[in-house]
Amino acid sequence: MRTKMGSATAISFATTAATITLLSFGVVPGIAQDGEGGQRRPVPTGKAPLTADGKPDLSGVWSPEHTFIYDISVSLNKGETLPMQPWAEKLTRERMSKDDPEANCMPTGVPRQAPYPWRIMQSPDLIVFLFEGNIHSYRQIFMSRKEHPKDPNPTWYGDSIGHFEGDALVIDSVGFNDRFWFDFAGHPHTEKLHVIERFTRSDLGHLEYTATIDDPGAYTKPFTMHGHSTLQQGEELMEYICQENNKDVSHIVGKDTRK
Repeated sequence: MRTKMGSATAISFATTAATITLLSFGVVPGIAQDGEGGQRRPVPTGKAPLTADGKPDLSGVWSPEHTFIYDISVSLNKGETLPMQPWAEKLTRERMSKDDPEANCMPTGVPRQAPYPWRIMQSPDLIVFLFEGNIHSYRQIFMSRKEHPKDPNPTWYGDSIGHFEGDALVIDSVGFNDRFWFDFAGHPHTEKLHVIERFTRSDLGHLEYTATIDDPGAYTKPFTMHGHSTLQQGEELMEYICQENNKDVSHIVGKDTRK
């Protein structure tokens, strides 16, 4: 049975506890959520499904990707480092976990994830990501629109338009505010942020994705994050309400240093 903890509590754990948390929420490849009696189920196998119109069907409940949660530098290819501008690197070092907007019940932004399952709902004109964690929020990807608004109102999730390139769903997002952190480590961004994501369902039980970050306000060049999720077959999202004025934040001391 899956249990719920506040995100602020989660980021106050030590490294060992963090590992236990990841195991609890099915982050480990090849393992799904607990079934009846606490038995862990294998990830479903088989061919990736298609929708009625022949497009890749990405719908389902998916596990979180820990490298999109704790420290995005771990999501890079081996040997790569984040191309941070000096001010962004300094700010990352100075930020304390108690000040993380996500710990204070604000949206995670893009491409950050919360340490809880999430769902993809798919139709020809609109794809929606539903998030169990944090504020039980959602993100919309408009499939029928070809361009972004000329002057988008800066928001937490930005403006996202999508299309398919072969087996890959490609999402182009702009129009972000500069309030969310990329991760618990405190990596920043600016309103110049432009994110290109590619999602591919390699088989029935696995979702592979990348997120290319282009933010000339905080980074010296674009960089690409790599992640994957496993299908949580038979699971549903739990209701989780996180409200501002979170009383647990006062217990978060210091800076999160996990990778």
